[in-house]
Amino acid sequence: MALSAAEKLQLIQRNLQETLGEENLKKIVAERDLKIYWGTATTGKPHIAYFVPMSKIADFLKAGCEVTILFADLHAYLDNMKAPWTLLEQRTKYYEAVIKAMLKSIDVPLDKLKFVKGSDYQLSREYTLDVYKLSSVVTQHDAKKAGAEVVKQVEYPLLSGLLYPGLQALDEEYLKVDAQFGGVDQRKIFTFSEKYMPQLGYAKRIHLMNPMVPGLTGGKMSSSEEDSKIDILDSAANVKKKIKRAFCEPGNITDNGLLSFTKHVLFSLFKEGEGFRITRKPEFGGDVEYKKYEDLEAAFAKEEVHPGDLKASVEGYINRLLEPIRKEFDTPFYKELTEKAYPTAKPAKGGKAAQEQSENTPDKADLRVGKVLTAEKHPEADNLAVLSVDCGAEIGKKSIVSNLSQFYSLEELTGMEVVVLCNMKSSKFKGVESEGLVLCAFNEEKFEPLKVPAGSAPGTKMTVEGFEANGEIPQLNPKKKVWDKIQAEFKTNENGEALWKEFSLLTVNGDKVTSTLTNCNIK
Repeated sequence: MALSAAEKLQLIQRNLQETLGEENLKKIVAERDLKIYWGTATTGKPHIAYFVPMSKIADFLKAGCEVTILFADLHAYLDNMKAPWTLLEQRTKYYEAVIKAMLKSIDVPLDKLKFVKGSDYQLSREYTLDVYKLSSVVTQHDAKKAGAEVVKQVEYPLLSGLLYPGLQALDEEYLKVDAQFGGVDQRKIFTFSEKYMPQLGYAKRIHLMNPMVPGLTGGKMSSSEEDSKIDILDSAANVKKKIKRAFCEPGNITDNGLLSFTKHVLFSLFKEGEGFRITRKPEFGGDVEYKKYEDLEAAFAKEEVHPGDLKASVEGYINRLLEPIRKEFDTPFYKELTEKAYPTAKPAKGGKAAQEQSENTPDKADLRVGKVLTAEKHPEADNLAVLSVDCGAEIGKKSIVSNLSQFYSLEELTGMEVVVLCNMKSSKFKGVESEGLVLCAFNEEKFEPLKVPAGSAPGTKMTVEGFEANGEIPQLNPKKKVWDKIQAEFKTNENGEALWKEFSLLTVNGDKVTSTLTNCNIK
């Protein structure tokens, strides 16, 4: 049965936090099907919060909308280069495969969708000329303000971060849509688009905004914070572990990622007559089913639903969503695709040499920000210093024997922020135990500790892009020379950026580690 314009509007706007251009939306829906796009930058692995936009895409399709999904690979590269060119194509393929599997798991027909890769048109002559035109009318202030919620804010921003909002605005014109859909964190980019697109002679678009779903630990669910999110390919055991740790305070309905997920995903996917079922023992009230989300929320607010029961029920529904995706990706083809997109460097076949090569990768190094608390002269060696380094609450203090006293006074070393290798097995240097290493760039004249990005607290983790640690990081034994082989590939480039091979060394926030020493080795 054909839906009325009012019914289509209800589907398009349900669970949204805000709509910009609502009158235009009503006018178009009354006349024809709405053309809409949703874009995602192909950076970190998709997690279950992606089911929020997926469930809205299902609503748009039910309302007869023509939907385009944009895999924004060029945007991903410009976003502080979180996705290097060498991995970009594989990550785009991974995103497309995962998102298609997610949509199938919630019964969304793929034949009604259009999938587009950004670099297929964003490198064209016409698009590039429009970027230049836009740069001639946009102020630095407006560009920085537009990206404030989605681009890392620093005192001296990269030009790529200032370009980002303009590129996203131009996508609306080049995809020939009426509306763009995204999270409410995109609002400033959307208002930027409404201001500047008409200055290029292009129409002002409609903007539809989802609320942001809290992560499991509170705050925004993020790919860079492992404990805050459940990966699409997480096992049932990992789902249980993460749900168990999730913040779910009795009666708290305002900062509750589990309730938000239930509202924006589960209830929107239930078929007519189906509700959210809480399964519990008779002595705790027995099973209960809520047909409307508002009733579940009210019951939780009154503490009629215990956090443990909510967690158990949400866990079951999440596993129902993820199980068909796990099965699809449990094949050689998709395993290989996942490994290419997000290398974990598992031991490879092909003999000892191949296995060693796969093991000697930077995900084996636990690198953290450290702050030198004290620096004292080594009792038995004038050319060495003994540093006491704060490596954060998880690691604690490390005593490190270093040769930096040859290049810096003890006073200069005290208070210095450094990059520390924390999982090296301790060893003695002239009778004094050393529990880690301070990473330094060096040339024939100087050793210099790598520079820690501003605002990084002691204990902040660092990774090499594309080499996320998978599970517990092993202790490195100096006698086995594993670190020596990993370290041999560390260097600085002509800009002083710390690299492992061609991949950047980053904090978990995506900030680059640097040095004033260029084109030299790191040890």
